[in-house]
Amino acid sequence: MHIAVDALGNPLRLRLTAGNQHDITQADALLADFTCDYVIADRGYAAQSFLDTIVAAGAIPVIPPHQRRKQPGKYDTWLYRERHLVECFINKIKHYRRIFSRFDKLASRYLGFVQLVSTLIWLR
Repeated sequence: MHIAVDALGNPLRLRLTAGNQHDITQADALLADFTCDYVIADRGYAAQSFLDTIVAAGAIPVIPPHQRRKQPGKYDTWLYRERHLVECFINKIKHYRRIFSRFDKLASRYLGFVQLVSTLIWLR
């Protein structure tokens, strides 16, 4: 599951994909039609083409470079600490038994329940 959250940790967009699909394949879809100052993500989103897309949209990428990159780019390590908001959201939805144990066999039903739980988190 790929998740975009706001500065308070509330979900903005959810994308459910196969477990063997790389994160970067959903990056453009997660950021489409958003205007933001910063994009904070983990190393899975550190492709140069995606970094160029973020800069072209007028945002500042806060993404650590790959460890084996020949010329590692700089990023704001202090601001990168805010990425924990995504992990906090995942912990919030795992309080619901149906999510963490994945009772639903169909992806559409599972995504529907994740969206319901996301709505409940927004209403808190």
